[in-house]
Amino acid sequence: MLGIELTPEHDPHRVVDLGVRAEAAGYDAVYSTCHYNNRDPWAVLSGLATATESVRLGPGVANPYETHPVTLASRVATLDELSGGRAVFGIGPGDPSTLRNLGLEDERGLRSVLEAFKTARKLWAGERVDHEGTFEASEAGLNYEPPQGPDIPVHVGGEGPHMCRMAAKHADGLLYNGSHPKDLAWAREQVDDGLSDRPDRRGDFDLIAYAAVSVAEDDEAAREAARPPVAFIAAGAAPPVLDRHGIDPDAAAAIGERVSAGEFSAAFDLVTPGMIDAFCMAGTPETVRERASDVAEHADGLVVGSPLGPDLEAGVDLAADAVDGLF
Repeated sequence: MLGIELTPEHDPHRVVDLGVRAEAAGYDAVYSTCHYNNRDPWAVLSGLATATESVRLGPGVANPYETHPVTLASRVATLDELSGGRAVFGIGPGDPSTLRNLGLEDERGLRSVLEAFKTARKLWAGERVDHEGTFEASEAGLNYEPPQGPDIPVHVGGEGPHMCRMAAKHADGLLYNGSHPKDLAWAREQVDDGLSDRPDRRGDFDLIAYAAVSVAEDDEAAREAARPPVAFIAAGAAPPVLDRHGIDPDAAAAIGERVSAGEFSAAFDLVTPGMIDAFCMAGTPETVRERASDVAEHADGLVVGSPLGPDLEAGVDLAADAVDGLF
């Protein structure tokens, strides 16, 4: 599976046009990122549903804190209906840097994600739900059923060992936020542990590398464009991940503080070359293909994510060509 992440930091019309371009370039799925400080991802996904014909569509990824899980389930079901059965539910614990601004950072966790998508499956099947756990619901139900019913794929976004194993046991895929073969090799170990407890009825499972990609014919320009997403990734990276790549945790924490304060330019300036190498496939098409080929040894699929490069439109096409045939 080859997917692409489109970030609604741009005019929604442009993002929809990029999605149409991605479908023509051969991508299988389009995910729209969910950060409150950008445009509404559901509005963008609705536009994509009517403008495209074959690509799967979903949030990349929603979280069950900003929006009640029952409402999230309804939004995904609506997207499935609008797209003719092409929705995928990307759900995870959310970005700590932005959730901190909403006073929600302490609510992040595995249990809330699991309860949210298990409830969604029941709602999509037409059941009424009573729930008392990380959220409450009483006799909640949808008055319609999505085309895929309870079979809308659930892709969990996560990086921690417990989240990876949980996804492998209960979900349809793991969107692992990683661009480096070291990280994907580690993720594969966690997934394999989780798959040992996976019921046969759950069917196939995909480990998908959700990778930051910045590609251009000019290597330096591609690496410079990688600074914004790398800043967010470094700011939210767990200590073991930073240690795996030899990144100073204090340097990552300093970036996170500036992101939370809205001082984005200052945060981007603190990104080091080592952080770019660890957290982004950045460079010429040849470099990106080499990096993607290494990741393909461990992953079943790839989502090429923000920033794609200094020229978004060109980046959509260059990235597709660079990884053609690998996934």
